[in-house]
Amino acid sequence: MAPYEALHGRPCRTSVYCNEVGKRQLIELELVQTTLENVKVIRENLKIAHDRQKSYADKRRRELEFEIGDRVFLKLSPWKGILRFDNKGKLSPRYIEPYEIIAHVGPAAYKFALPTELSKIYDVFHVSMLWKYVPNPTHILREQPVQLKENLSYEEEPVQILDRK
Repeated sequence: MAPYEALHGRPCRTSVYCNEVGKRQLIELELVQTTLENVKVIRENLKIAHDRQKSYADKRRRELEFEIGDRVFLKLSPWKGILRFDNKGKLSPRYIEPYEIIAHVGPAAYKFALPTELSKIYDVFHVSMLWKYVPNPTHILREQPVQLKENLSYEEEPVQILDRK
């Protein structure tokens, strides 16, 4: 059955009316009633399918809101053709540095303070392109002084044993 026929209960050329030369007359009342019942069943099935798909989408949806001054990571996917970053393929970074939000633009868009090397990129991003940055002191790596020998080599010393098999 064609979609038009399923929704409206008749083919594109009306089957409810006979297109004969002369008067138009209504075909049986039973045909109209069965058509209306079929349309109700189809609409109910479409609503059930729509609700099921909506529930799947709602489970994955994250309602994010940020405030001015928050720091967030930016997603790289739309920049593939504009900028080149260090690695390509699987090992390329998904998100880059935490940047500060300087303004709230629209219901789901934010403006950022980007560095000069990203000046080619428009500085307003949608919420779906952001990932909240949670400051953690372990993210900061401390420089350890390295004592070089005359042949420019150094001795490595283990700091901690992480795992043992």
